[in-house]
Amino acid sequence: MFNGLSLPVLLAIFAGCAGVIWVAGVKLADTTDILASRLHLGKALGGIIVLAVATNLPEIAITVSAALAGNLGVAVGNILGGIAIQTVVLVAMDVAMTERMPLTYRAASLTLVVEAVLVVAVLIVAIMATQLPGTLIAARLTPGAVLIAVLWVIGVWLSSKASKGLPWHDTSGTAPDGQEEPKGHSQAKKDDASGRKGESTVRVALVFGAAALATLAAGVLLERSGDAIAETIGLSGVLFGATVLAAATSLPELSTGIASVRMKDYQLAVSDIFGGNAFLPVLFLVAVVISGKAVLPDAQASDIYLAGLGVLLTCVYAAGLIFRPKRQILRMGIDSLTVLVLYALGVGGLFAISGGNGG
Repeated sequence: MFNGLSLPVLLAIFAGCAGVIWVAGVKLADTTDILASRLHLGKALGGIIVLAVATNLPEIAITVSAALAGNLGVAVGNILGGIAIQTVVLVAMDVAMTERMPLTYRAASLTLVVEAVLVVAVLIVAIMATQLPGTLIAARLTPGAVLIAVLWVIGVWLSSKASKGLPWHDTSGTAPDGQEEPKGHSQAKKDDASGRKGESTVRVALVFGAAALATLAAGVLLERSGDAIAETIGLSGVLFGATVLAAATSLPELSTGIASVRMKDYQLAVSDIFGGNAFLPVLFLVAVVISGKAVLPDAQASDIYLAGLGVLLTCVYAAGLIFRPKRQILRMGIDSLTVLVLYALGVGGLFAISGGNGG
């Protein structure tokens, strides 16, 4: 479809699709928050699953498109690279804080630590699944992809249960001197603002649907044009998917995350990132069902490397949520600075791996 187009045209298409994903993704996130508030989905298990799917529509579109085209390298790179770069989005949120206090100090909550552990767990299972034989597939299902999906559902249930109270001295699981209002208060405020404008639930749902369709369409075109760009400039599909493509699909999370931080809903901002990251490996199951191939056993060294990088960055923020460092450097917490440095080093290592494998 895009093979005969010049590089400037491909870049223009890619940038246009990224812009659509930015705008539509923000609308999608806002309407999702409003619908979650009106339909009381906030802390319910089903609601958390719906929110996770809605906020990851660009990645879903790219995975489906790449699987249909047989370009699984881009899908895998986008999923694992997306986890790493969306974790780095927390750095931008930290810098955007209006208070002179690190993000993890204000957001500190045991529920968020549970969510971070879930991200680590699904990534470790993904790494383990790469060592299984590729012939271990039946009915378009592989044990690794299925286990990731099951583990995610169990983890989401535990997170939902933790949000309703924990058997600790402070049953809320929230640290002292954290955010003043409860997690999710920004959703209620968006709902109130929407109500004052006279926006009915049906209208909000229609905007949600339109934004979802626009995001899905732009996601498919983003993957196809991105694949053509990578081929034109001689960049490996994994490397392109893990960096440029993953960055483009993370734009809505960046915008909505900063908005949540500015509204001082720090826990929701961090939860949205961890929740999205925990869901992304579930898309391996989608890729397996569509392609009929065992995706993870065919993973390259760079894929495993990216999964390890995602685990490492998540652990840094989990530690930040537990130890709550107050010190700031360059307007960010020590944990955010550590993540930024590790990510930069990690991407450098990714280029070295790709170069060593012949790109």
